[in-house]
Amino acid sequence: MYEYAEGFLTYLKEQKNMAENTVEAYSRDVSEFSKYLAEKSGAGLKEASDTDLVAYLFNLKNSGKSAATINRKTASLRTFYNYLMELSHVGANPTVNIKSPKVARKEPEYLTIEDVDKLLAAPGSTAKGVRDKALLEILYATGIRASEIIAANLDDVNLRMGFITCTGEFGKARIIPMGKPARAAMEEYLFEARPKLMKPGKGETPALFVNYMGERITRQGLWKLLKEYAKQVGMESKITPQTLRNSFAVHMIQNGADLKSLQELLGHEDISATQVYLSATKNRIKDVYDRAHPRA
Repeated sequence: MYEYAEGFLTYLKEQKNMAENTVEAYSRDVSEFSKYLAEKSGAGLKEASDTDLVAYLFNLKNSGKSAATINRKTASLRTFYNYLMELSHVGANPTVNIKSPKVARKEPEYLTIEDVDKLLAAPGSTAKGVRDKALLEILYATGIRASEIIAANLDDVNLRMGFITCTGEFGKARIIPMGKPARAAMEEYLFEARPKLMKPGKGETPALFVNYMGERITRQGLWKLLKEYAKQVGMESKITPQTLRNSFAVHMIQNGADLKSLQELLGHEDISATQVYLSATKNRIKDVYDRAHPRA
């Protein structure tokens, strides 16, 4: 465990409102840098210079790490040293002049509307099936992140008005409409299936989605059920929680949503993150043109 680890974890969770998996990744990145410094020169994190950091990043690149991975590790270290600066534990931030490598944006993978319909029709009528139907409907209807739906509580849902409130990675709460099918699926889950999943005498949990133990569903549980239904409908290789989020965004743009509104719905800090979905739409339009126009 590196110095200031406990305080840094608290800082990420409470002040930065980061998701648990992001907190773990940032902490792991700092720990790896600490180990590198110790092996290279015996220096500690407080003594690291910008030269040490550049050498470390070059070492990562030479070992075959991708630009995306190096960017993430750079962001982790930048956040850590900002934290130390706030505490006045270091006199200078070694990450200030470090530029992150450019990452080629990949076109987002998404499902067709027909494939989404197949997936959403897969769950059965058992308590688990009703829960899974509501979960899948909400993911596609709102485009919220896997971490956000796992962290969602009962009081985040307003069935009467038809929306869900969630707090994203940067601590900014946003309200997202659910749509009629998702709302209906959620009503059936909350009033019929969820009580059956709760264990007698265990006490009530605020968690919106629960597992067979009556406890908050985990990230692993979400992935498992998604893979289960993807396999059932013959799409096992191309579905993740992010795929449903991408599908929500692409289908919104295809049906006329403006980028600014979509940015707010997705909880993106920077609109450039939202613009990536335009490429998928443009490519689709080009495919349609190539197939349909006699002189394409």
